[in-house]
Amino acid sequence: MRFLIFSDIHSNLEGFRALLSRIRNRKIDAYLFLGDIIGYGANPNEVIELLSSLPNLTTVMGNHDKAVLGLGSHEFFNPIASSALNWTEKRLNKFSVEFLSSMKRGPVRLKNGVCLCHGSPEDEDYYIFTPEDAYDSIEFSGERICFFGHTHVPVVYEFRGEARYSVYYPLDEGRSTIRLKPSFKYMINPGSIGQPRDKNPRATFLIYDDRRGIVKFYRINYNIRKARKKILNAGLPEILGDRLLDGY
Repeated sequence: MRFLIFSDIHSNLEGFRALLSRIRNRKIDAYLFLGDIIGYGANPNEVIELLSSLPNLTTVMGNHDKAVLGLGSHEFFNPIASSALNWTEKRLNKFSVEFLSSMKRGPVRLKNGVCLCHGSPEDEDYYIFTPEDAYDSIEFSGERICFFGHTHVPVVYEFRGEARYSVYYPLDEGRSTIRLKPSFKYMINPGSIGQPRDKNPRATFLIYDDRRGIVKFYRINYNIRKARKKILNAGLPEILGDRLLDGY
């Protein structure tokens, strides 16, 4: 099967529409979304409606999704993120609240030995930034492959054992296709659709072909200035629009 795997839309309708336009003519058997539909951007209800329309969709709840439902406090959010959550909470319609409430808390385990989570399999608020963090997470998951989000940075952690590993930043290294080795374990992040943070403003996602054992990363352009203008017009913190321009 071919899985479209994407994360961290963050209410960015322009980025999300660009993704769906890019894969319109590609064979996709299932859609796997790794959390944080909302937060930061100006179109929470629109992106939720669009996400809900995808066939064969599996979602996991992100930390922003959880917080806006009142399932966790804002203590882990900086003042800007917290402000955006408060703005979003006041504007969610009934359908959006119901959809967010229906999302599963990670980890979600699929039948093909794959785990899905937002931050890590242990906690959607936890950031994986190091091989040590990634190794602990893949061991906790009990699966060979785990896809995660939250950091907004596309990366592959490949493990041959606790002390034997490789780290790939495919889109920076010019090797967008990674062939997964059957005897190794992997923690893989597709990056972000709505707010990239790898110093490149283009949205990122990946397609996983489990039959061929291949993960292919993609980076796509979208109308960043339109998304930024919406944020400013909505009265959201200005930095949330400005950071889209540079991908940080």
